[in-house]
Amino acid sequence: MARSFEVALTSAPVFFEPVPPSLRARSDRIDSYFEELASRLRSVDALDAIDVPELIDENHEGRPYYRTADPRQVGRQLAERVGRPVVVNKVVAHLPSAEALVAWAQETIGSGIDKVVLVGGSSRYIPYPGPQVIEADKACIGLLRDRGGHLGNIAIPQRQGEAHRMLAKTRAGASFFTTQILFDSESLCRTLREYDALCQKAGVPPAAVLLSVAPLADETDVEFVRWLGADIPEAAERWILNGDESLAGDRAIEHARRVWGETRSVVEADGLSLTLGVNVEQLTQRHLDVALRMLSELSATVRQSPAA
Repeated sequence: MARSFEVALTSAPVFFEPVPPSLRARSDRIDSYFEELASRLRSVDALDAIDVPELIDENHEGRPYYRTADPRQVGRQLAERVGRPVVVNKVVAHLPSAEALVAWAQETIGSGIDKVVLVGGSSRYIPYPGPQVIEADKACIGLLRDRGGHLGNIAIPQRQGEAHRMLAKTRAGASFFTTQILFDSESLCRTLREYDALCQKAGVPPAAVLLSVAPLADETDVEFVRWLGADIPEAAERWILNGDESLAGDRAIEHARRVWGETRSVVEADGLSLTLGVNVEQLTQRHLDVALRMLSELSATVRQSPAA
């Protein structure tokens, strides 16, 4: 039986982040996409939520090109078919103003979606028109709480000072974070220790943190995730690919389980008070099979955790 979203955030939450259909896809292919994905997600008992991203390309001036359908449309379709909560991501940097963000939040809640992840721009050097993430959190949290909703943000453990940013976002209303895709545990463990200590010092309950993982199949995938900003240690890349792409998916799953296990051990050994979960990402349409297998196997591992 599926848990409520609120309960999931207190005990090893499990999210799946699919690739939404392209804006250019034919209607019959979109229908087929929803049916296949929903059918397969319904079989994953440990799935707590579907995390729908907003995929955007930017030009050199930071102007957006939206590659996929509105995450709210995708989310509603999947929620109806799968029967699990959906979380929609919104890149607030590209909105024209803070007022436009509030209007977006009101429309989103009005459509029946009350769980959102607010995301900043991809470059700190571009003067985006939209609000900063903390400002966006403060503008939306009241609307979401009034409906019993939840607010999340993205954590980038490799970024210097990230624990302090996470504390500020938690104070602004974030109840969970999904991380950037990770292929090692070192930066995350360091950030979690610092974040938990900062929260305790400030008297603020820490938000849940979901470790994001994704399968790799070949060198093209490695280049893609590095373009997304993820850090892949050379040792991890060599071990996953290992000159034999036919087994790369299996090794990627095993590597993700290793990263989870290392992180979970640190959380338990150090007595951290935060909740740790996992967010499995599907990089591209061709990764659906292995991503769903990663979701099934890793969710079983996560739910075996003493804290789950």
